[in-house]
Amino acid sequence: MRFAASNRDDSEMTEMPALFIGHGSPMNTLDLNGYTRAWRRLGEALPRPRVVLVVSAHWFIGATAVTAMARPRTIHDFYGFPDALFAFDYPAPGLPDLAAEIAEVVKPHWVGADRDQWGLDHGTWSVLAHLFPKADVPVVQLSINALKPLDYHIDLGMKLAALRRRGVMIVSSGNVVHNLGRIDWHDPDGGTDWARRFDDAAAEQMTSNPGDILRTLEHPDFALAVPTPDHFIPLLYTAGLAAAGDGASAIIRGYAMGSLSMTCYGIGLEGVRCQEGGGAAPLPEGVPGDQTNT
Repeated sequence: MRFAASNRDDSEMTEMPALFIGHGSPMNTLDLNGYTRAWRRLGEALPRPRVVLVVSAHWFIGATAVTAMARPRTIHDFYGFPDALFAFDYPAPGLPDLAAEIAEVVKPHWVGADRDQWGLDHGTWSVLAHLFPKADVPVVQLSINALKPLDYHIDLGMKLAALRRRGVMIVSSGNVVHNLGRIDWHDPDGGTDWARRFDDAAAEQMTSNPGDILRTLEHPDFALAVPTPDHFIPLLYTAGLAAAGDGASAIIRGYAMGSLSMTCYGIGLEGVRCQEGGGAAPLPEGVPGDQTNT
């Protein structure tokens, strides 16, 4: 995948792109591999936003909220990983004023302002460490409301699309296929037949008719690919953004340990060709995958 270098300050001149990143293991933060190198090249080509708004699979709570603190803390919300990962810090500033903008554009939905509880979890900083390694772009997180039906998240994504014209880059971070109970330690770059079938079906839906992404729930492999909704729901926000305007395209495809899809999507990235990734960082040995909170 080739990107023309940019990182210029275009936040007031152009509609910001939007992304879905299949983030995989948090060890990707520290590892240079086929995926993280692609994320870095992508970051070098992206216009510089006023702020990045991240929908992370790992802020999955019973309310819709946004971080509204000036200095969000780095949260190490996982288990069994080496000390170097727990020592990692991503000191990006926040942007408290964005909370009011978000609350306005998503009406009649309600969004609360979290001024002192959350911060930036690894679904956010493991990706931004490569997209914006200097941590000099403000970052705000949007929680996933676990109490809402799936179509709520698509609708919220569509309403958030207006922020792209205000210098806000919206990044969703999860995994289309995410079954930690079916990890195959002996197949680091592989995808099971069922994982590939579902990932392909999701890609077809995202690129042809993203507004109907919930049709993938009828796929025979959905239950295996999406045993819990937390990592799938970020894709719904990207689908809503795509349905509101530009459409989506797959920019990275690949798999890790059989039961994780590393697929990434872009909105507003015309001319970027899809590339197969590889070499994703593994989960720690000796700890069951479903106990790592990856």
